[in-house]
Amino acid sequence: MPGWSHSGKAIHRKFTFKSFMPGIGFVNRIAQAAENAQHHPDITINYSVVTISLSTHSEGGVTAKDFELALQIDAIAEATA
Repeated sequence: MPGWSHSGKAIHRKFTFKSFMPGIGFVNRIAQAAENAQHHPDITINYSVVTISLSTHSEGGVTAKDFELALQIDAIAEATA
């Protein structure tokens, strides 16, 4: 998946925004998508940089659920830009 990297037992991607609040809005939209999917990412916020890590902990690594949510996150990022 373009923009995503695989490290350890997860896939990761960083998204950079102009400032803090657009990143927070992005995170809020991700939170709703994750809740709807019942699959929750690890999210790190460093001012205008949001890092997402996806892994299916119950399966011990990356599964189709992670790729499905990654696609949704990419779509949210495109709509946010």
